[in-house]
Parts: sequence; structure tokens; C-alpha cells
Amino acid sequence: MLKTLPAHALTVEIDPASLGFATTAEITQAAPLWIGQAEAKSAAEFGLAMIHPHFNLLVLGESGSGRTSLLYAMMQNFAAQQAPADDLVYVANFKCVEKPQLIKLKAGGGELLRERAEQLMRALNKALQPLVNPPENATPLTSAEQQAWLKTFEQEVNLKLAETFDMLTAYVLEESDLTSYLSQLAQDVIKGVRLLQSHIDQSGSADSEGFLEGVLARYRVNVLVSHAGEVSAPVIYDDDPTFSSLFGGIDSASEQHQGAEFMRLRAGNLLRAEGGFLLLHLRDLYSDESSGSQILEKLHRFLRNGRVRLEDVSSGSAGSSSAAILNAEPIALHTKLVLIATPEEYYELHDEFPEFGSYFRVKVDFSDRAQATPALYQSIAQYIAQLCHTHALPHFTAPAVSRLLQMMHRRIDDQKRLSTQFSELQDLVLESLAFSAQKKSKVTDLEDVEAALAARYLRLSMPERMMRESIIDGELMIRVHGKAVGQINGLTHIELGDACFGSPVRISARCHAGEDGIINIDREVEMTGPNHDKGLFILQNWLSASFPKLTPLSLNASIVFEQEYHGVEGDSASCAELYALLSAISGMALPQGIAITGAMNQHGEVMAVGGVNEKIEGFFRLCKQMGLDGTQGVLIPERNCAHLLLEGEVLEAVNKGLFHVYPIRHVLEGVEHLIGIDAGSLDEAGDYAEASFMGQVQQVLEGLRKTFDNNKSDVKEDA
Repeated sequence: MLKTLPAHALTVEIDPASLGFATTAEITQAAPLWIGQAEAKSAAEFGLAMIHPHFNLLVLGESGSGRTSLLYAMMQNFAAQQAPADDLVYVANFKCVEKPQLIKLKAGGGELLRERAEQLMRALNKALQPLVNPPENATPLTSAEQQAWLKTFEQEVNLKLAETFDMLTAYVLEESDLTSYLSQLAQDVIKGVRLLQSHIDQSGSADSEGFLEGVLARYRVNVLVSHAGEVSAPVIYDDDPTFSSLFGGIDSASEQHQGAEFMRLRAGNLLRAEGGFLLLHLRDLYSDESSGSQILEKLHRFLRNGRVRLEDVSSGSAGSSSAAILNAEPIALHTKLVLIATPEEYYELHDEFPEFGSYFRVKVDFSDRAQATPALYQSIAQYIAQLCHTHALPHFTAPAVSRLLQMMHRRIDDQKRLSTQFSELQDLVLESLAFSAQKKSKVTDLEDVEAALAARYLRLSMPERMMRESIIDGELMIRVHGKAVGQINGLTHIELGDACFGSPVRISARCHAGEDGIINIDREVEMTGPNHDKGLFILQNWLSASFPKLTPLSLNASIVFEQEYHGVEGDSASCAELYALLSAISGMALPQGIAITGAMNQHGEVMAVGGVNEKIEGFFRLCKQMGLDGTQGVLIPERNCAHLLLEGEVLEAVNKGLFHVYPIRHVLEGVEHLIGIDAGSLDEAGDYAEASFMGQVQQVLEGLRKTFDNNKSDVKEDA
């Protein structure tokens, strides 16, 4: 017979005294940032330090793991060690107006160049006003006087531009770019003045003011990206990316742009992060159904070429309406991308863009769990202390922290590891603080944490309570007392949004002589999934292999999940199905107070299943409400013992002998416990001992074969 597990084996016991403090007020020193993520931290540091192309970072992890905040903080630390990025400035290309000239200046140079350009335009406007609005009765200048004035004017322009160059010397990266532009600008100013004079000569003063504005607009400066006042490389987190916010583009044409189309060019965050870091979430890139694929395609081109082109996307297709007016050259960038995604999101991307991963050669994998150690417990306690200290909230007692740590184990159903989803921990901390605040207590104690957990269960347990009431009212036929032939309680795991619970389901079997084998009624009506069907086929093959002398079995058997109308998936009920079938064949009754969960392999070994804690607790709550009598309990895979983290009321019942948890390694161990006799084993002749359970099943199967053979003979004689 199986031994029930003691209460201490059903959970993780964390001695509050072992934590080394009475309250977290004693440990308010800064907690480690990368708790339980040493490998991810090392990978992130390596990736951010790499300066070569295509060594962008792909950060994989679940939401709530700290992946965004940790990476952003590390990016800022790395950026602080680097010089500010360059300013990007667009100016007119006087030789080819549709291809504006890009000038790169050191941080702050762009704003200075724009300021000097504005000063120049104001000076030109003032100097040219006598031409545009000549004083009344003014004597027209002779040709010689015009030439002399123009020469003086040109000298003043050259002087101002020379001053501009001198002021920008400290910001110059490519001297030829700036000197070439200023030289062309000087020539264009004289050309513009002559055009203005010609316009006035031909049209008089009519519209001469507008003509002058058009001339002067050519000398404006479009500071595409400015890093003035910054002391380190840029770090940008685009948490709502659109095509234009990410890549920039070209504004719609308007009167203010007449004569200076290059002023329509706008930078996106990819350009603003040039020379630094850009943080993106993959899910955000997909979020816009109308442009998601367009964003990814252009991002893919940038990753491949290292350049980005500013395009007009206002009409829905890049380059359609402004191509003839503006055709700015692609801008080469050195922006390191950090792309955050869940593994599922990344695999979906990889299917659509197989080459994408080659541009993210550093994978930063955030684990959802970490090995439980005293050092990790201490780090998490410091994290809790820091939350309380930062927000001036009551600190937690050691027993309260011990309970929070236990729940971090429970979060992933693992006695040896804790969850690293610290957003979940933070929520529980805040919920516990709410109950502490109601008492106006100076500390948050174990009672407050338990109250928060109880309140959380109450908020989420309505579906479970309704199902349990249906069982108690007799609408769902579940027994937890007595015995029955061919029926047993399996355990299901139900997830409804954030509600997750376990509930029993009756599994029944019937059999008679025949040759159809085992029929799963749920499968026949297409209410099962592939994993469940797999488990059933394994069951069939194990049964046939267990009786080699009788193969193929002369058996017609049906198995069904009773009153299950929403479909069945998963193989965790295959052990329960086998027990119901063996009971139906042998005629031996099964105890209804024992529920079963476990998946079997072809050798009869019982494999671990998911949701074991919710399954046990759900069945316990039903038994408690229907009446605990000491006979109830559950059979679970022994391989699930390390996953047990049951709640206090279950542990209390186990301690009192009112409820039991039995671990099994092989299906026949479960048979022996449920039926109460030795299961038996095959001898050299392929038989089981007659007194054993499997021996009695063998005898029934032999009888079914004789019956089937006789029926076939009778049919032939009648024919």
C-alpha cells in the first residue's frame, strides 16, 4: 500500500529566523537589480559593449520579469560612458534643390548654425528693405552705384559667414561639408539679390516682399536632431512606435515651406538615437494592423543596410507625392537596437522574417525562475525593503517575508526554485500593505499577507465556487464517498483568464466481448485534442502489451468524461482512464474519495502533469464541503512531489489524517492502492498469478475471447 505524504513534504517551509532580520527596516540597503538573472545580465553587458554592426540585442522574457526596466537602466549606464552624439542638420543644396545637404556637427553645433542662419536672414532682410520698399521720392541708383552697393553687400555677407565658420570651428566634423555649404550660400545670396533686383525692375514693388521671403527661406537650417546640452549618448525608449515616430518622414507641403522644401524633413526615434541606443517592444511593432508589416519591412532594410531614408508616407506609399520635390540621400546610422519580446512573439517574427535574427546576434534570455538559495531569499527581502523605504510604507516582518517567498515558489509550482516575475511579488506586497493600512499598523505582518491572499482568492474564485455548488446540488454527478465499478474521479485544470483552479470530473468505462478495442466516446464526437488522443493510444498499447498471450484483445470498451461539454485536452487523465477501464473489466470497485491525476507512458511509468496544486486543492475543497471522513485524497505522479506547494487548510487536514496525498511511480502501484490487492507480474509463460489483480483481469479477458469466438462460430453456423 502507498504511504501518504507528510504535511512538511507538501510545501516549502522557510524559517523566518533564517532570514536574519526582524523586519525589512533592518535591510534597506540597495537590493541587487538583476535578481536571479546573472546570465541575462552578462549577455546584456556583452551586447551593449559590442560596437560592431548587427550585434543588436534580442531580449526574451515574460512581461513582469523586469526585462524593460533593467535593460533601460543598463543602457543609460553604458550611454553615460560615451560622448554625446552628433547633431544632424539639413540645409539647402543650391546646386540640386531636390537633394538637400546633410551636415553633421558635434552636439550643440546644429542649434548654433540655426541661430546664425536666423541672424543672417534678419540682417539680409534689413539690408534689402530699401530695394523692396524704397523711400518716397528716392533717386534710383545708377548702374555703377548698384555694382558698388552689391560689392559692399557681398563683403558684409562673406564677413558674417566667416564669423559663422569661426564660431562653429569647435563643432565641425567634416570641414569640407561646412565650408562648401557656406561658400555656396555666399554665392547664392548675391544671386538672390540680383534676382530680387530683376524682379523689382520688371514688376515694380508688387509682391517684392513675398519674393524676398522666398529667397531668404533658402538659407534656413533644419536641425533634424539636436543633442545640445547633452553630456552622454542618447537612450530612447519608443513605447508607442508608429511608422513616422520610428523612421521620421516628410511633412505635408504648406506655405511656410515654400522655397525651403528641405524644412519638411523630420527625424524619427531611429535617427534621434543615432550614436546611442533605441529600445523597442516587438509586440508594439505589430500592434498597428495597417502598418505593422510596413514597419517591420523598413526596419529590416535598415538592419541590412545600416541606413535610413526619410520618405513621404502621407499618401500611403513611400515616395509617391514628394519624390519629385525631395529625394534626400539615405542617412548612415550607428544605432544599437534593443528589441524586447516573449519567446512566442520572436518565433512568430522569425517565421515571417527568417533573416531578422541574424541582425540580433546577442540574445538576452530572462529566466522565469531562479534556484532558491539563502542569498536569493536575502536579495528578494532587500527588494521588498526597498519598495517600502522608497514609498515610505510600513515594513514587513520576517514571517510575512517568508510567506511572500513561499508564494514566489508557488508562482511556478517548484519547491527548489522561485519565480522571477517580480511584478507579481510587487502586486502582492501592495495588496498586503492595504490590509496593514486598515489596521493602522506600523509593520506589515503575516496576518496581512494571509488576508491579501484570501481576498485575492475570493475575487477570482467565483467560477470554481459555482462549479462546486453544481456538484453539491447534484447537477454534476461526482461522488467522494463509497465505491463504484468502472468509474473514478479524474482531476482537471481549468484556466479562465486570471482564474485558475482544479475540479474533479467523473470518468467511466464499460466493456464487453468484441474486436473494436477501446473507444473514447469524447474522441468519437471530436471533443478531444491531439494530446489527449495520444494518451489514449498509449493506454491501449500498454494494455495490449500487458497481456501478450491474448493480443489482439477480444474487447469492446468505451471510456467517457461524463458531463463534459467543452472538450478534453491533455494526457493527464490517462492513468485515471486506465483505472476506470481495468475496474470495468475486472468488476472490482474503485474508491470514489480518491481522485487521480497523472499521465502514463508505454511502460506504465507515471509522468508529471501541470497544475497539480490547483487540482489537489480543488478536490480537497469539494471533499471538505461534502464531508471529510479520512478516506479521501489524491493519487499524483511521484515526479510532481517537487512541485507541491499546498495551502494551509490542506496541510492541516493532512496532519489530522483527514486527507491524503499519495505519490506513484507506476500505474500498477495505483492499482494496488485503489483495489487493495497485489497487482501481480508476468511470469515466463506470459501469465499473472490468479490471485493478483492483473491475473483476475487476464481471466476476464480470456472469458471475453471465448465468448467472442463462440459468437463468431454461431454467426457462421447461422449463415
